[in-house]
Amino acid sequence: MDKYYLVSSDILPDVIEKVVEAQNLLRTGKTRRICEAVKMVGISRGTFYKYKDSIFPFEAENTSRKAIITLVIHDEKGVLSMILTRIAQLNCNVLAINQTIPINRVSNVVLTLDITDLPGNVEDLVALLKKLDHVNSASLVSVE
Repeated sequence: MDKYYLVSSDILPDVIEKVVEAQNLLRTGKTRRICEAVKMVGISRGTFYKYKDSIFPFEAENTSRKAIITLVIHDEKGVLSMILTRIAQLNCNVLAINQTIPINRVSNVVLTLDITDLPGNVEDLVALLKKLDHVNSASLVSVE
């Protein structure tokens, strides 16, 4: 089994950061070929190939929290928009929306949210959603 360590870049040789720079150039499309990327950052292709599959930068985005919330709402114009606006005001990002076709003017909605920047806890968010006009019910399915 592989072992992984989270270490400060201050203690790593410069070539490690240059491999990451080259990976970023390729990932963002600033260069399309490895030989261009390694030339831009000042390392050899051999060095790049030696480390490329073993180096992964740690980024804050990788530590995001996600929640799945289900809602039962009245099918009226603007209701979902009002709910999404309220969620955005709480610094949550909507990652996915799944809404059923309304039956008897009621629709089920499943929201997948990035709650990393939510000022409170997810239970408070669900409680707030339950109190909104035209929301019959709201429940938390999962949190990651």
